[in-house]
Amino acid sequence: MKAVFSALQLGHAPSYFLSKGHIVDYPESPDRARALLEGARQAGAQICATRRFDEAVLNTVHNQRYLDFLKAAHAEWAKIDGAAPDLIPSLRPLAPSLHASEHIMARAGRFLMDFSAAMTARTWDSARASAMTALTAAEMVLGGERMVYALCRPPGHHAYANKASGFCYLNNTALAAQHLRKDHARVAILDVDVHHGNGTQSIFYNRPDVLTVSIHATPDDYYPYYWGGADEKGEGEGRGFTLNLPLPVGAGDDAWLAALEQALVTIQGYAPHALVIALGLDAHEQDPLQGGRVTQAGFARIAADIASLKLPTVIVQEGGYLTEHLPDNLAMFLAAYEGAHMAVHEGKRAV
Repeated sequence: MKAVFSALQLGHAPSYFLSKGHIVDYPESPDRARALLEGARQAGAQICATRRFDEAVLNTVHNQRYLDFLKAAHAEWAKIDGAAPDLIPSLRPLAPSLHASEHIMARAGRFLMDFSAAMTARTWDSARASAMTALTAAEMVLGGERMVYALCRPPGHHAYANKASGFCYLNNTALAAQHLRKDHARVAILDVDVHHGNGTQSIFYNRPDVLTVSIHATPDDYYPYYWGGADEKGEGEGRGFTLNLPLPVGAGDDAWLAALEQALVTIQGYAPHALVIALGLDAHEQDPLQGGRVTQAGFARIAADIASLKLPTVIVQEGGYLTEHLPDNLAMFLAAYEGAHMAVHEGKRAV
């Protein structure tokens, strides 16, 4: 098993976050990546360095004006007298705007959707390294690897083509899927993060060549609230190529595994040539958000069931808050996936 990681991803470390009206420490911390790296090593993964791709590859998913903003925003922000260390917009154009100001506060309001998408002087370098990590894993799968884990941080599945949200700046999952399209006519994305992958869905919502399937806590009661309903099925040529399987908050193993069975049937019917798993470990029963309450044994079953698809697979790390269980959760998932994947290809029954 191979895993890809870049230490540049540790540089992004905003100071604070607005949660339930309180200013709290930023929960998507560099220590998450360190814990996940420990988990990958526990699983016996060979840690591989992230490759550097031409930045033009980011345009396959993201708008250039948005990328230009991410690159230069904090430097421009820092020139404002009295500006705080972190760039966080104080207003957003929810009503139709009648004037297109290019002031940094105006652009930040357009491109950063919520208070979780704070920017520091090192955010761009970390987000770019995270994207390159996903692309490296996809390139390795195109080169013949059957499964590669991309330890991506900051995560990506809430990032739109032109907006950051939910701790996400560049959509690593979407970039990996798009990269796999170089050699594969159809690619499937299976998102098992406890939150709906709203950014990923948006990017492929009008396309039939990438199937997006998401199992998540219902947006009726859970972030991102505005997207992720079962009635969202795609538009235009993409109609029928989006599947959302929202579950009650705290649904537990049985509900998640039942939804997974439905997801796998849909993916098999689509007959993709490659798979991207958007792996969120925040569905775990000990995660602070308590959105999924899936056990470690449940994660192992999820991994083994997905492996039964027998597809070349990129596993892209998405959510999972920092707890003492985070390394073990990842190790359990990766080991179970690799074991089942190898058993399937050797014609044996996975135990």
